[in-house]
Amino acid sequence: MAVQKKWDRRSLWLSVAVVGTTFIAGMPEQVQAEQGAVYTPRVTVTATTNPIEAFEYPGSVTVLDSGDIANRIPSTIDDVLKGVPNTTMGGGPRRNGETPIIRGFGSQDVIVLLDGTRQNLLTGHEGRFFLDPLMLDQVEVVRGAGSALYGSGGLGGVIEFRTKDAEDFLMPGETFGVSPFVGGQTVNDEYSTGTTVFAKPGEQFDFIGSFLYRNADDISLGDGTTLDSDDDLWSGLAKATVSEGPHSLQGAWLRYDGESFEPINPQADGPDRVERNVLSQNWRLTYEFQDPAIDWLDLNATAYYQQFEIDDLRLDAMGAGPTGETLTRHVDTLGFKIDNRSYVDIGEMDNVRFTYGVEAYQDKQDGDTDGADRDGVPNADATFAGVFAQAEFSFVEPLGLPGEFLIIPGVRYDSYTSDSDLDDSNTDPAVSPKFGATYMPVDWLMVYGSYAHAFSAPTMNDLYLTGTHFDLSSAFGFPDGTILNLFEPNPDLKPQTTRTYEFGAGVQFEDMATDNDLLTAKGTWFLTYGEDLIDLDVIQPIPFFIPGGTCNPMIPGNCNGSTTATNVHRAKLQGIEFEAGYENDFMILQAAYAHIDGEDRDTGEPLGALQPDTFTGHAAAKIEQADMQIGWRITIADDFTNTDDPAEERDGYTVNDVYALWQPIDFLTGFSLSVGVDNIFDESYSRVYTGANEPGRNYKTYMSYTIAW
Repeated sequence: MAVQKKWDRRSLWLSVAVVGTTFIAGMPEQVQAEQGAVYTPRVTVTATTNPIEAFEYPGSVTVLDSGDIANRIPSTIDDVLKGVPNTTMGGGPRRNGETPIIRGFGSQDVIVLLDGTRQNLLTGHEGRFFLDPLMLDQVEVVRGAGSALYGSGGLGGVIEFRTKDAEDFLMPGETFGVSPFVGGQTVNDEYSTGTTVFAKPGEQFDFIGSFLYRNADDISLGDGTTLDSDDDLWSGLAKATVSEGPHSLQGAWLRYDGESFEPINPQADGPDRVERNVLSQNWRLTYEFQDPAIDWLDLNATAYYQQFEIDDLRLDAMGAGPTGETLTRHVDTLGFKIDNRSYVDIGEMDNVRFTYGVEAYQDKQDGDTDGADRDGVPNADATFAGVFAQAEFSFVEPLGLPGEFLIIPGVRYDSYTSDSDLDDSNTDPAVSPKFGATYMPVDWLMVYGSYAHAFSAPTMNDLYLTGTHFDLSSAFGFPDGTILNLFEPNPDLKPQTTRTYEFGAGVQFEDMATDNDLLTAKGTWFLTYGEDLIDLDVIQPIPFFIPGGTCNPMIPGNCNGSTTATNVHRAKLQGIEFEAGYENDFMILQAAYAHIDGEDRDTGEPLGALQPDTFTGHAAAKIEQADMQIGWRITIADDFTNTDDPAEERDGYTVNDVYALWQPIDFLTGFSLSVGVDNIFDESYSRVYTGANEPGRNYKTYMSYTIAW
């Protein structure tokens, strides 16, 4: 477990195989089958910004590689993340409404990264993921406080997506290639097609370019109804890397362009339909310097620009505006991050790696309704700047104790300012310390503990909300505009903060039952105390002719109410997470379990985006003679009653998925076919904090043919 003198981050990401996959990451499947599989522990980079075995890390992290993604045959990011403990999606099955929930914290309290760059679109109802899963090579979900490395938003955790590289397609000796693909699924009559071109003509240069198109219709739900959803999606990726000696420069561009017809709130099933156009673009430039002869310099510098545009055209007058009204929300993020690693030898087996750096970014939001300021989408900007430092101490048999210790202390200081012409500025600092330690008395056993602070700054929408929240006039028989609820800004909001304690243990065995097999199991208990959690305080007077009413609607404004974001809650959340996996040349077995409970520390009432106890399982058989893998997944969720709102209660459910992968080796080399059926028994169910049932039975397929030379 000792920290090695120099880690090559890039080559490690491409060469490490992980439990639960059918092939070694970065090596084409055909070559792996011919050479035989090697099963090594999963490696996380997001958890510490450096490669470390997920098993040894003093915390909870799930790593999904290209094999895990492929056998899900995904259409949305939700498909990719299903089965990760205490991680779910709120917002319903429409892709434009998907928002992450980790350990009871949602949306703005979860950091989303794409190839190391922040994705900062935060709205009331639109989703967080404008990214096609077929562009992805790896996903990491770090659960728990993430602010010590990543700053604001790290209450629930961090989700990082990494896009594909040319080396994910090339066999040894090949330099160029093309991989066209086609896929589809029945639950929403979706089909997809596209192609990827890639090249690595030498060690100094590699390139990948990918284009993808999806078309989808209404979603068939498990209860026999349909959910209005009509999508046309175009995605593009271009990435090139130039290397010379210790220097490496990578430029990348990722575009997501979608047109859909759906309610203005894609998380609900309302009549207020719009034609929605979504544009997301990421530009990134990354420079790396790595020279094994220089211990103190291992540099990574990234500059990026992120553009989000959501433009809506009202198709009916059933909502808060007339037919033909246009609404826009534009959010741009400009940022950079620079970090360096320095290595120190303490003794023959003891090492220290220091990681330190700076990060700064600015979000600018603009909202319009037919050219005027848009209610609920304030024109504002927010600027963040932070410095951070982390050490990784690795000791073998310290003070004569058996085994190895890994100690990871870290701290980050952030300062942020939000500005708008609507009200005063909001400025605050935040300090986020973290300490974690792992002890491995023997190679196969680990125990760990950690303590961390995290914070989430109030968003521009929290601080500067203005305009109409809702209109109750017609409900009481009065003309529109008589009884309104109006947003009121609150520039004095404090950041949400948490303190998290976490303890866990795990076992890991190699060559246990067969040669090269691997068994890993790890469990976690966590306890989080939250302060100053932000909620919307809605005050609405009732007309005097209603029992208990006090206001007079005949007097203009007398019955108007207000909605203001306030710091009102102190929370306590605790839970359990467990993951286990076994793999050999013949099978894959995986299991996960999650439990979470949360309450308001002042009232004892349930608090947080809580979820039912959930078990997931995955079993797959590898049939070498047929070059196939056949698998089955099951999700079992308990009844959900841990809420004060009866509308949020949910019945338990059991969902079964099956799939088969075929990749012939002796003929049709380069061909790949995946078929599957999600929700095979057409279960009717709904997840918590969604406004619709989930999709019913779904037949799906994906086929590609890679030609390389």
